[in-house]
Amino acid sequence: MAMTALEIDEGVVDEPQALAVAALLFHGLSDPSRLAILRHLTLGEHRVVELTAHLGLAQSTVSKHLACLRDCGLVVSRPEGRASLFRLAEPEAMLEVFGAAERLLALTGDAVALCPTSGLEAS
Repeated sequence: MAMTALEIDEGVVDEPQALAVAALLFHGLSDPSRLAILRHLTLGEHRVVELTAHLGLAQSTVSKHLACLRDCGLVVSRPEGRASLFRLAEPEAMLEVFGAAERLLALTGDAVALCPTSGLEAS
């Protein structure tokens, strides 16, 4: 069995490293534009121009965020003519993440938005 970057020789998970990688995943999901792109890609493959039109973001912004998401392994692309089509790398898992986030937000009510440390008015 191949060892992952999160496991040491004895097959035990390296907890600090696992938490650091999880934090990096959440950091990748922390930008509203990246979340909007990911949510739209749950509908299927899209070109940058389609994402730009739907999300109202600049082409350079969409391209920058797609590059980040691709580097993180969250999206993949394939060429089609002179453009590239982007899709979720793991659509089922991403839908589960969005569903879990929605459930957690519903359970916490306005607490996240009102949080004095990281809420909407914190900055």
